[in-house]
Amino acid sequence: MTATLPSRTPATRHAERGGFLRTLHAEWTKFRTVRGWVLAMAGALLATIVVGLLGTAAPGPGDGGGDSASYPKGPGGEAVNDSFYLVRKTLTGDGTLTVPLRSLTGVVDNGTGKTAQGVQPWAKAGIIVKENLTQGSSYAAVLATGGHGVRMQYDYTQDTAGPSGKVSQGSPRWLRLVRSGDILTGSTSTDGSHWTEVGRAKLHGLARTVQAGLFVTSPEAKQDTGAGAGFSPAVATGAFGRPALTGDWSRGTWSGTQVGGDAGTSGSYTNTIKGGFTRTDGGGFTVTGAGDIAPVVGGPVMGVGFSVENFLVGTFVGLIVVITVGTVFITGEYRRGLLRTTMAATPPRGRVLGAKALVAGVVAFAMGLVAAAITIPLGEHSARGRGFHVFPVASATEVRVMVGTGLLCAAAAVFALGAGALLRRSGTAVVLVVASIVLPFLLATSGVLPPGVSEWLLRVTPAAGFAIQQTLPRYAQVLSVYEPSTGYYPLAPWAGLAVLCGYATLTFGLAVVRLRRRDV
Repeated sequence: MTATLPSRTPATRHAERGGFLRTLHAEWTKFRTVRGWVLAMAGALLATIVVGLLGTAAPGPGDGGGDSASYPKGPGGEAVNDSFYLVRKTLTGDGTLTVPLRSLTGVVDNGTGKTAQGVQPWAKAGIIVKENLTQGSSYAAVLATGGHGVRMQYDYTQDTAGPSGKVSQGSPRWLRLVRSGDILTGSTSTDGSHWTEVGRAKLHGLARTVQAGLFVTSPEAKQDTGAGAGFSPAVATGAFGRPALTGDWSRGTWSGTQVGGDAGTSGSYTNTIKGGFTRTDGGGFTVTGAGDIAPVVGGPVMGVGFSVENFLVGTFVGLIVVITVGTVFITGEYRRGLLRTTMAATPPRGRVLGAKALVAGVVAFAMGLVAAAITIPLGEHSARGRGFHVFPVASATEVRVMVGTGLLCAAAAVFALGAGALLRRSGTAVVLVVASIVLPFLLATSGVLPPGVSEWLLRVTPAAGFAIQQTLPRYAQVLSVYEPSTGYYPLAPWAGLAVLCGYATLTFGLAVVRLRRRDV
């Protein structure tokens, strides 16, 4: 006859749940009554806060406060660069602006007092409709770039590619921008007769009277200085033909304006070339400008300032303590021979290890969450008070960073617990986990390794979990140094945390298997 296994009745399941809760309570009592562990976690909290604040406590560039510590914000609340030279008129209601762009050239200051010819890939020249001249106001533009063809861009973060190819005297581009209500349509042509639509933009609530005209801007030039990537002043010049207008445009001559007052944080004029415009024969214009119309990114282009994750630089210090406590939470019982007693009281060995993991993980999560919730607002307030920019992020992003820091600490604690159960030696387990989480993070973000190696470390090692703290966005249309040393991780926030959780789960699972198969 075939033996029939007894079914798990509701009473059995209830007893199992009660057994786990009793084990969990016992492990929590064990943790909180060991003064050294409690003090260590309090020390981890304090170290994370203090190191984070001291690490961003450099003297400020000014007396702080006011506009000096704020970026312009776009319609979506994102930090933006909005600096360019504009030759403009006002347009009331619907209308069209068409103009040939006959050339786009540039000059770069190499830092030695000399300039070199060369237009930057994301230098821009084209036509724009902008709600007003305030930085961060809504806009739409159709434009030619130095190396990325014709584009339709609007409201800083939106970018649509059009026909490729560079603008030159032998290969001009006609550009056209049509306003119909709050919809702007950008088109381009190689001969002024046959047109290709590049894109459309809907600018919600666009004012009836807007600023419109010809613009030129250029971000700084990215250069390899031998000690890493650097940036040098760069200026662009666009040669426009005679503009053709339809609609209700302001009467009188065109006027020139440097929007933003200067080239902003992403660009700068050279010592000898400034923004401006001149009229040319036939009613055209030659316009020179520098800066950018784009979202702010991190790294050298960001200028003097901090991002949210900068204030959490002390996390790695707190993690070392968390890893040590998580390891000793299990290896201490091996060393003192107490685990045999624990297992005798609770025969299901996986239940004991699961309860320990839950206690260690929850305590570590609380430590990381509280540390981030204290450090971020204190750091932002202090930085702004010293005149630094603070990269603005949405409230949801700040919450994700705070909660993510707690989850990072929790996963590290479970990882350390599993390693301790596998190796049964505190020192070896602590060194192994610190070397797999903290060391790769420090090497990758310090800039001592080549970018490719740094990105590899933050993809395949448990240090990928630090990606949960990143807030800096990456935009293809903005030139910057997108490397770990400037705050950019190769994995998305939750994907990076998933890598660390995968290591923690695997290690913990192996520890459970070993504990069940071997004597304690």
